[in-house]
Amino acid sequence: MTRIGTERVPVGAGPLSPAAVVAVARHGARVELAADALAELARVRRHIDELAHSDRPVYGVSTGFGALALRHIPPDRRIDLQRSLIRSHAAGAGTPVEPEVVRAMMVLRLRTLMSGHTGVRPETARALAALLDSGLIPVVPEYGSLGCSGDLAPLAAVALALMGEGAVLGPDGPRPIAPVLAEHGLTPITLAEKEGLALTNGTDGMLGMLVLALADLRRLFDLADLTAAMSVEAQLGTDRVFAAELQRLRPHPGQAVAAGRMRAALAGSEIVASHRGEDCPRVQDAYSLRCAPQVHGAARDTLAHAETVAERELCSAIDNPVVLADGRVESNGNFHGAPVGYVLDFLAIAVADVASIAERRTDRMLDVHRSHGLPAFLAADPGVDSGYMIAQYTQAGVVSELKRCAVPASVDSIPSSAMQEDHVSMGWAAARKLRRAVDGLTTVLAIELLTAARALDFREPLRPAPATGALRDLVRERVPGPGPDRHLAPDIAAVADLVRSGSADHLLELGISS
Repeated sequence: MTRIGTERVPVGAGPLSPAAVVAVARHGARVELAADALAELARVRRHIDELAHSDRPVYGVSTGFGALALRHIPPDRRIDLQRSLIRSHAAGAGTPVEPEVVRAMMVLRLRTLMSGHTGVRPETARALAALLDSGLIPVVPEYGSLGCSGDLAPLAAVALALMGEGAVLGPDGPRPIAPVLAEHGLTPITLAEKEGLALTNGTDGMLGMLVLALADLRRLFDLADLTAAMSVEAQLGTDRVFAAELQRLRPHPGQAVAAGRMRAALAGSEIVASHRGEDCPRVQDAYSLRCAPQVHGAARDTLAHAETVAERELCSAIDNPVVLADGRVESNGNFHGAPVGYVLDFLAIAVADVASIAERRTDRMLDVHRSHGLPAFLAADPGVDSGYMIAQYTQAGVVSELKRCAVPASVDSIPSSAMQEDHVSMGWAAARKLRRAVDGLTTVLAIELLTAARALDFREPLRPAPATGALRDLVRERVPGPGPDRHLAPDIAAVADLVRSGSADHLLELGISS
């Protein structure tokens, strides 16, 4: 169960902002349904009721679904049809997905219902809003969605909960939902014509995971600029390659931002100033240091493209069939997940590369032959102590996993529904592996941060830049400085928690307008 807060997010016929989705999904914000949108739902529903009682078959209203669309369903069987649709489509398997994913999916589906293009009754939208505001989390298994027609099985698991069936997550595992609904004063609903499709035929699961990943990656890519700057500083690298005039020769916006942030992070560093003289024998730094803005910038530009796709999807009404403004009920293909699936895969590639270059910077700090005077593996007593040798192994293992996550899911397709759905997006799978990739990048950057902080300690009495020094000091609040070997896994976990906690957010704004 999610703890529900006091913040309220308005949900009407218009788009939701990414921040609103995150507020509901992660921070327990409540939803507030717009009165004008509810009135429009009632008007559209009257039209659907008229179609339901006409002699002309209308797909999704008075017919079967998918490959069974040619069968006309008599009025006295249509409630059974809706119930059977949800029960049969709630066919997922595997571990339940995370509560924040379920809540994101629910609020996005609610927004589509409120668009007025799905034909649901106002009471159905209110029931979904009430389930969100209760904090109850329907059990949504990880496997079952092919991303076309949308995220059918995951959304059906939520719709099943509205019907008073299925299970919710409890402190000790799944619980049957019926008694839990009663405990929260909620009444199961009986779905009417068209509502089963309206609750399940959307890309809300993959879109919700995209929106959550975008929020995480904005912060992680900003952090990567700072950990890279610390690594440059710790390895006696130069900041001259980050000069604005050099970046303007290749005017990618993300690159300019990354280079500007690294310049700002290194400003005022005694360590960098110590080897700026003409007698410095080094001609140029390794690519993992010198090209950090190019890699981080490309990742940031990829993120910007994905944000554009997400913004368009947040304006979309995904359902099939849809109710148009003139009352027509039309089939369409807008439920196909390709637009979302592509950028989910694209982001996984960028994440893998940002992690890969961070691991290379870490490895250089540990190698006595390449670290320019740092002790082997940053050990207090090399030979007796192993220092951070095996932390780099962990980094390498995670990076290897991220490269596997970068293999695109959206190029795959397995036909389903008796070849009616003969090309599917696999967008849900792309979203699931991106979540693993985001978690992996968090660990990789935490290890670079841990390593660079210790390397800066070994550069004393020279002082780091104010910004990199402040980040090092944040690490020191959680992990002691150089000394004899200690149990390293808790230190890595502590710095990863620092990365996730937002404690360094004031530093992440550094140089953002450069």
